[in-house]
Amino acid sequence: MMVYTFKQTFLPVSKYSIKAPFIMAPQFITVHNTANDAPAVNEISYMIGNNNQVSYHVAVDDKEVIQAIPFNRNAWHCGDDGGSTDPNALKKGNRLSIGVEICYSKSGGVRYGVAEENAVQYIAKLLKQFGWGIERVKKHQDWNGKYCPHRILSEDRWNSFLNRIKKAMETNESEQQIVEDEDTMKFTSTTAKSAVRDYIKQAVDKKKIDKSWLEKFDNGTITGGDFEGLKIIVAQRSN
Repeated sequence: MMVYTFKQTFLPVSKYSIKAPFIMAPQFITVHNTANDAPAVNEISYMIGNNNQVSYHVAVDDKEVIQAIPFNRNAWHCGDDGGSTDPNALKKGNRLSIGVEICYSKSGGVRYGVAEENAVQYIAKLLKQFGWGIERVKKHQDWNGKYCPHRILSEDRWNSFLNRIKKAMETNESEQQIVEDEDTMKFTSTTAKSAVRDYIKQAVDKKKIDKSWLEKFDNGTITGGDFEGLKIIVAQRSN
């Protein structure tokens, strides 16, 4: 169960001709690893700020999911279409898929793990939104052979990654969703609230975190940012 902030920082229309020139009716979601250690806000800022053709729709890190290109525009993220206007050159990766970049993949570690789980939850949400099945999720490698998403591939986890998305899709949204309101955690169901409390209590019982965190939760003053930090601490202290 993850908490992330969703933001939209859109590419200026003036750059559509370079980075998103075609109208698109998406049919797939393509997963990438960034192959560096920058947060999503930096990835999006860099992509928007330069005049290279390379582009993608969404970047995901351990705290945020940031969309930069509307899903009704294409992006150049799959290397299977150099921008030809020849209809016979139409390739599905660049012209029919939503590009999702998962950040912090170069060094990996806990921060990447949280980013990847955020991507799992976000992709599951997109699939539900579009009414798609898991077969719509592709890796960059599927389109042009590039070894990407490199970390998922090198750790031989593509199938388990897809299974995690399927599991997230099967989870009842009303039980899964946590909403942040003025930073303080709010819940859409008692099931979700109980699950988070149990997670914190178990961490306290195992002496991974201080009991004051459970008191903070019970007082209703714990924030989404607090919870993200707690999960990272718990993960680090479990190694």
